[in-house]
Amino acid sequence: MVGPGRPQIVLFGSSIVQYSFSDGGWGATLANIYSRTADVILRGYAGWNSRSALKVLNQVFPKDAVIQPSLVIVYFGGNDSMPPHPSGQGPHVPLSEFTENMRKIGEHLLSLSDKTRVIFLTPPPMNERQIQLVFGDAMRGRSNELCRPYAEALLNLCREINVKGIDLWNAIQQQDDWLHTCFTDGIHFTAKASEIVVKEILKVVREADWKPSLDRKSLPVEFPFDSGLPNSPRHSDLELTRNKKLEPRMARL
Repeated sequence: MVGPGRPQIVLFGSSIVQYSFSDGGWGATLANIYSRTADVILRGYAGWNSRSALKVLNQVFPKDAVIQPSLVIVYFGGNDSMPPHPSGQGPHVPLSEFTENMRKIGEHLLSLSDKTRVIFLTPPPMNERQIQLVFGDAMRGRSNELCRPYAEALLNLCREINVKGIDLWNAIQQQDDWLHTCFTDGIHFTAKASEIVVKEILKVVREADWKPSLDRKSLPVEFPFDSGLPNSPRHSDLELTRNKKLEPRMARL
């Protein structure tokens, strides 16, 4: 642990999470936004489903850890919703099992501490034609029709276990020309889609009645200081000026 201690925001999930630290990715953007107020930690594993996550849940989030995360943002479901492979192998998880796995994940995370908060991201829609062009038969059968019930079931579960849920299924589809602007390969996010994810996360965090608040504007800035040079602007003033310049872009986020 590198000190001093900051709130920890952990991103936990499959490739949507693993690739979120790419250029323009939603994880990288969150890390930038919270750069001097909280640590954004990546725990993303491409190809995983909720069954895989459940197997390592205690290793990734041990209950006896000295420091527990302040917020965990969880994404699974896209791989779970793939059709069953004839061999019986593959990432498919039946909807009922997926829902139960996510329940166990949510309840475990909430039990870590009385200040650990949880957000579930639903599976987003996909561009089926683009998937076929990029992946060919490797992703045969992956479809919006199969994925949608997983998104709906997850939102219902969020209400049941009192976890914040973000409806990426609909948020993505509200964007103009989403089929052609939101995906690099039909599944994973462009910078445009990542902006949508960040906007939704910041909205939930800002509006939540969590105490202490995890809104970026409410957290103390680490090591506020002056440069020590005569007549030099204070660093905090420079930060305020920079943030004001970025506000138009941040408003889009």
